[in-house]
Amino acid sequence: MNKGICKVSVAPLRAEASHQSEMTSQLLYGETLDILQTGRRFLKIKMHFDGYEGWVDAQQIATLSDTDFAARKCTVATQPVGIYELADGQTLLSIGSDINSKTDITLEGPTCETVSNTAKLFLNVPYLWSGRSFFGIDCSGFVQMVFKLHGVSLPRDSRQQAEMGEVLSFIEESKPGDLAFFDNDEGVITHVGIMLQDQKIIHAYGKVRIDSLDSSGIFNEELKKHTHKLRFLRSIFG
Repeated sequence: MNKGICKVSVAPLRAEASHQSEMTSQLLYGETLDILQTGRRFLKIKMHFDGYEGWVDAQQIATLSDTDFAARKCTVATQPVGIYELADGQTLLSIGSDINSKTDITLEGPTCETVSNTAKLFLNVPYLWSGRSFFGIDCSGFVQMVFKLHGVSLPRDSRQQAEMGEVLSFIEESKPGDLAFFDNDEGVITHVGIMLQDQKIIHAYGKVRIDSLDSSGIFNEELKKHTHKLRFLRSIFG
């Protein structure tokens, strides 16, 4: 199976082979993929990082030989945004992009402190449906990116993330870095955020923001009301 690599800062992943089709996720620079199907202008791909499938503009992908793929060494960009010297010139990249490295890089593992500090880097990043970059991000993309920066691969969607880790019985059991999940009136998980200290939660809603969490859900001080109904909390790491 042919492999590829994203060669632009952010590439939309779409439901169909059209720029008018819904964006379902994004690829960041340096993220690799399998090419499942070739069209006139689009490729159907499967991301290696989270297994997400969709269609991407073929001009935004470079093919990657098995030899080059096996020899790749990369690290994750940890600056919120930065200008990087790449083979074809300078490029503005988002945090979470995969950057070539000549040496093995070990990411700092997830702890209450490291996850909280990384999550706060995203404060005020605008909400973007299906986004997963510093230029725009959705709730599950935010959670996925925070944990990617600590070497942990989480699924793309909140409903998939809700199956990870161990369920907590009470809010009081939660620690910074745990995940809180929220459902709609039909009981479907539709939102996720990361716990901070003192029962605060950081999540993407309009923008990445910090709100309070109680047994009912997220209370938005600006709106003076609860905006999301709590379903449960899960601990992802020990």
